[in-house]
Amino acid sequence: MAKTNRYERAAGATIAARLRERRRFIQVVAGPRQVGKTTLVTQILDRLALPHRYASADDPGPRGTSWIEAQWGDARALAAKHGRAGATLILDEVQKLSSWAETVKRLWDEDTRRHIPLRVVLLGSAPLLIQRGVTESLTGRFETLRLAHWSWPEMRQAFGFTLDQFLFFGGYPGAAPLISDQPRWRRYIQESLVETTVSHDVMLLSRVDKPALLRQLYALGVAYSGQVTSYTKMLGQLQDAGNATTLAHYAELLDGAGLLRALARYSGAAHRTRGSIPKWQVLNTALMSAASGMTLAEARADHEWWGRLVESSVGAHLANGAADADAQLHYWRDRDREVDFVLSRRRRVIAIEVKSGRAPSVHDGLEAFRSTHRADRIMIVGGNGSPVAEFLSTPVATLLAG
Repeated sequence: MAKTNRYERAAGATIAARLRERRRFIQVVAGPRQVGKTTLVTQILDRLALPHRYASADDPGPRGTSWIEAQWGDARALAAKHGRAGATLILDEVQKLSSWAETVKRLWDEDTRRHIPLRVVLLGSAPLLIQRGVTESLTGRFETLRLAHWSWPEMRQAFGFTLDQFLFFGGYPGAAPLISDQPRWRRYIQESLVETTVSHDVMLLSRVDKPALLRQLYALGVAYSGQVTSYTKMLGQLQDAGNATTLAHYAELLDGAGLLRALARYSGAAHRTRGSIPKWQVLNTALMSAASGMTLAEARADHEWWGRLVESSVGAHLANGAADADAQLHYWRDRDREVDFVLSRRRRVIAIEVKSGRAPSVHDGLEAFRSTHRADRIMIVGGNGSPVAEFLSTPVATLLAG
């Protein structure tokens, strides 16, 4: 993805503040592929005029603990050259290296004892896997910052996207220059993003005994985005043998890679929530559009499909923002009454219904939910409610604070 100084993500201020500090914690910046992790961190370091060394485990060459030690040694030399100002070492895709967390811990502790002013930033495109590594070996030594998919205000500011363009093409900045050639855009999403994420960030880094089953689950989950569908029902449509427990595990891996989430039903009780039938939610609507094979014009003319796309865009906005807001996202259903999304943080609960033209009465579900559970706020997005553009421009933390 080409660098651009026209745009700075909201997380940039947080990263900049942390890098200005004198070597306090390892900074872990995690997020899906192609959301601008490397570009953002290197631009910030350039603007702060902080000496830095960047190295990626994706580059060809020898890999392992010796590679980390070599990069660390070069960064130490750079830090020594700049005295008290020190330097910053950026290690990208570090989760792909065996025993990386133990090696980083050892080298970091050595620098701590020797008072070497070296800051360290770890970047990873498999958030679940890199988080597993730091929590197991780097306890007390790191801070995590998650970069989610780009929002509509971000895509509008950087690339001039209209609302319809964002709903259809989603929030992948690297794909934005390709939208005028929609077949090429579709191939880029499916081959360069989805296939690379599944084959590199999921299958090579986690135990996947049934690769074909995982791919089929992804395809069905994307096709069902915005719908409540049980694992048992999905098993009947999958060609490879498996069970609900396997599918639930694969769904967790796809979520950790920033592709697809299985939302649980809201019940107010955690133990009941975990065993619920999931509602499928893409984390970037580009995944739906690319899989559909439709053009933007064709999708806009299909009112039912476009309604699901709008709902999925609202869901992706909530899902991507919930982690930063320390919130949880669910759906709710009681027989034929449903609330599309339930956003909660501690004791604050917001029930959200998307008026897409598919449901006969959006109010029935909200009223039923309010009679069953405590809701601090109910919201309707679209129709006569909050405009979709306004909702997608509102951070999740602001929704919870209002």
